[in-house]
Amino acid sequence: MIAALASAVHVLALGVGLGAIYARYRALAAPVNVAAVLRADNFWGLAALMWIGSGLARAFGGLEKGTAWYLHNNLFQLKMGLYVAAAVLELWPMYVFILWRVAEKRGQPIDIRHAPRLRLISGIEAALVCAMPFVAAAMARGLSF
Repeated sequence: MIAALASAVHVLALGVGLGAIYARYRALAAPVNVAAVLRADNFWGLAALMWIGSGLARAFGGLEKGTAWYLHNNLFQLKMGLYVAAAVLELWPMYVFILWRVAEKRGQPIDIRHAPRLRLISGIEAALVCAMPFVAAAMARGLSF
């Protein structure tokens, strides 16, 4: 039952994450909707927690095929590479959005000059998220390279 729950949370994170990053991408278009950006960013963070928590449980918690299988699977490594790429790309937007939240709390103006670049990063992250299920489907069917 726990394995099924972890799997369901992992798949649900895809919907939450893809919806969130697309909403953030749209909200960063001119004119920038700061409230919508930050709301979408909250859901993007929630999806990351869901992916990390359920993914760690599935790969290393004895719920699925076993740690050795995952660590030696080229497609799993590719999938993790895509995830790490998205996580590294997210470091700067995360910092900027923390600054936005602080400014908003203090009643200060929010510096949106980087919105076009943040939007581009969001689009790249969305593409990475879209690629992951294809790699996961190939991995689940025993394909490799």
